[in-house]
Amino acid sequence: MKILGIDPSLRSTGYGVITGAGNQFTCLDHGEIKNPATLLPSLCLVKIADIVTGLIDRYRPEVMAIEGLVYVQNTRIAFTLGQVRGVIIAAAARQGIPVYEYAPRKVKQSVTGQGGAGKSQVATMIKAQLGLNETPPPDAADALALALCHAQSCRGIQFNPPKPI
Repeated sequence: MKILGIDPSLRSTGYGVITGAGNQFTCLDHGEIKNPATLLPSLCLVKIADIVTGLIDRYRPEVMAIEGLVYVQNTRIAFTLGQVRGVIIAAAARQGIPVYEYAPRKVKQSVTGQGGAGKSQVATMIKAQLGLNETPPPDAADALALALCHAQSCRGIQFNPPKPI
């Protein structure tokens, strides 16, 4: 199974593509979609959608795992994050790829064993679990963690199976 994990953000969207069977997973690609602060938000959305579409075309993932909405105190940030998620979800849906969302705490719990783990802990565990030579950048590590979380959520007996959005 190939899984595309996405950690959405206007200025640094993380992505990670894994493939695996059973308990063995391999990283095919990971990185961050960087947008400078000087780029208009509308153009950031276009760039993110184009790159995600390119990743889908290149790797042909069976599913996408995306970080669920998080609580933010600033409504402007919440709206912006919603827009970023929207273009990413639309890119996947346009190509018939089911999208699953996971809460940040669930992702951290599945990868590190601690729901309150920090970004460096997540990156270190991702490096070890995927056998990477270097620790991935923070947003890419989070995206790979989302992909691994989905893979782990699809195994065994499930009382609360993930549902596509």
